[in-house]
Amino acid sequence: MPALRLLVALALAWLAAPALAQTPGKPVLDTVVVAGWSQPISEITNLLAEPDHGLFKARGIALDYVPGNGGGSAIQALLAGQADVAFTDPASFYLALDKGADLVAIYDIYPQNVFNVVSPKDRGIRSVADLKGKRVGVYSLASGTRQHLLLLLAAAGLKESDVTVEVTGLLNFAPLIQGQVDATAATDTGLLVGRAKGLGEVDVIDVRDHLNLPSDIFVVTRKDYEARKPLLRRFLAAYRDSAAWMIAKPDEAARLAVTRAINGRDEAINREVIRLRNLSSVSAATEREGLGHFEPGIMQKGADLFRTLGLVSRPLDMDKVVRSDLLPAKEGTP
Repeated sequence: MPALRLLVALALAWLAAPALAQTPGKPVLDTVVVAGWSQPISEITNLLAEPDHGLFKARGIALDYVPGNGGGSAIQALLAGQADVAFTDPASFYLALDKGADLVAIYDIYPQNVFNVVSPKDRGIRSVADLKGKRVGVYSLASGTRQHLLLLLAAAGLKESDVTVEVTGLLNFAPLIQGQVDATAATDTGLLVGRAKGLGEVDVIDVRDHLNLPSDIFVVTRKDYEARKPLLRRFLAAYRDSAAWMIAKPDEAARLAVTRAINGRDEAINREVIRLRNLSSVSAATEREGLGHFEPGIMQKGADLFRTLGLVSRPLDMDKVVRSDLLPAKEGTP
């Protein structure tokens, strides 16, 4: 009987072995899920090309990307436990903090503001004040395009109710070309693609002329910021590696985007999109301290403006929610 029990135990152990054993020579990777504001588009080729360059894998990370429909949706996915990191914008970050979310910004993805409002020349929209009474397209109601539109409107003393906001989706220049809206809130890369699709002569109002707030940032929950610092440090180092790769090898990135990005069929357009996104990834702060560093005071300036304009209901202290301690050392330093 003891022998029978021993045989049964050995058999059960043998059956369990394949599930427990690791493939020899194959490292165990920690999965990090990034909730994006967009579908897998060419401007984030540095993330989409992970199967090709393996920079996250080299840091022991299995990268997963969850598409979104605006910066707000990325934060919603984070708070719902569907992602570890939100690829979002400061406006959505401020709004989430104002509602009580306990979040921390850990990396400045695009220090340069790339949002704008675009209109055909014949609409006569030369300034923010000219938007009054007009139909304006946004990517989604939870997107940075809408939040930055609100910033522009407020700068001219206008409210959202002074315009008609139309949700036009990611390819929001098609409704503009077709005359369904008078103007559209977009980005520099969106404008580039729109022009390639026959947009024609346009007037452009750049948000950065009013406030050069970062376009996108990485955000995590405070709980994860406190409990998972080693993993987040590896993730940020890997992302920094991927951003540096795209800056150094834009032509390679443009080629990979043809198969990796849903809008990447035209390699020449990919190259221009990637060039613009590379430019938005650098700033005086990144020159001094390395990719991912925030410009001093800019996030607080944005939060204060949101408070002044009534877009958030209470003061927000950025010293408590913007952190740089997880960032890797500047490229080329020990």
